[in-house]
Amino acid sequence: MPDSDPIQDNPRNTANLPVVVTSGEVMRPTAEGWLLRAIRSLFGWKAGSVRDDLQVVLDATTPDDTGFSTVERTMLRNILGLHERRIADVMVHRADIIAVKRDIPLGELMDRFESAGHSRLVVYNETLDDPVGIVHIRDLLAFMTARARVSGVMKTKRKKPLPAGLDLRTVDLALPLEEARIIRKLLYVPPSMRAIDLLAQMQATRIHLALVVDEYGGSDGLVSLEDIVEQIVGEIDDEHDSDEPPSIVRLPDNAFIADARASLDDVRTVIGEDFVTGEAGEEVETLGGYLVSFVGRLPVRGEVISGPGHYEIEVLDADPRRVKRLRISTRKERPAPRTQRESRRREAAPDGSQQAASDTPTPPPSDGTGPQ
Repeated sequence: MPDSDPIQDNPRNTANLPVVVTSGEVMRPTAEGWLLRAIRSLFGWKAGSVRDDLQVVLDATTPDDTGFSTVERTMLRNILGLHERRIADVMVHRADIIAVKRDIPLGELMDRFESAGHSRLVVYNETLDDPVGIVHIRDLLAFMTARARVSGVMKTKRKKPLPAGLDLRTVDLALPLEEARIIRKLLYVPPSMRAIDLLAQMQATRIHLALVVDEYGGSDGLVSLEDIVEQIVGEIDDEHDSDEPPSIVRLPDNAFIADARASLDDVRTVIGEDFVTGEAGEEVETLGGYLVSFVGRLPVRGEVISGPGHYEIEVLDADPRRVKRLRISTRKERPAPRTQRESRRREAAPDGSQQAASDTPTPPPSDGTGPQ
């Protein structure tokens, strides 16, 4: 007689049934560890989601307690905060976008790639608000290589072989970009989109550059896959990235030369908390935006602005769209004009001297004939 099935004999005995684990319970043994229970009991916190539990552990412990290194803790914090970060917080703003027209000659395009230091450039029709796609330097090189490759018949006719079988003289550098047919598609996203959602979309479409457009279809900024990844791992510099000078530099006379793109956090740290005041400092993120908000307009090159506080700002460089470089110094008290100094001296003089001056008889006017 075969052994009886314990489940059939006792339907209430579920010890041998398969265990069903939901996605929310995968991390539960870790989240309910002794450390987290101790923290909860100490501060009176209630059990929450895995995300909240992990955030609690990172906030209330040290690297030695959790086993995470400092770098790992930083990345975990960045990952947990990525779902709240919007594209507007990550993008390169419109004023800093380097783009080319669709009819740019290939020779000029090569020069633009060299000066920009990017591998991808946005392509537009007449303005940046009418984009058509992107051009990749790899596609440009592939096109030029195909045009420069010499056929087998030409190779046999030449006495001296060409290097790698390429003759770059056959490449028409005056050919417009649009006729080369190497323009790729571009993603278009709103500034309110979550960065983590765009990351998934870029992975799915294999398009690693997106143009940020506003509700009217205008171009607000540009965001790449690298920009989003940097929100997790920090700044990524490759061999082509040059070391940028500090955005704010202190001069020997205690004045400052500042890039208008410097963050207000850096401004507070380097220049002082008293420089950023009022509501203007709460609505913008950069020094240039703060200055425009402070004066209520776009300053011009060479303009000297009094304020905020006891500071004075000189616009060293600007264009019709934005300010670029500023000189910030402490405003010096200028000497009062001579008439003001004399009036102050008369006001400060004793009453007796004023009375004596008033008692002095005034000589009669002369008739011009002199004494008789």
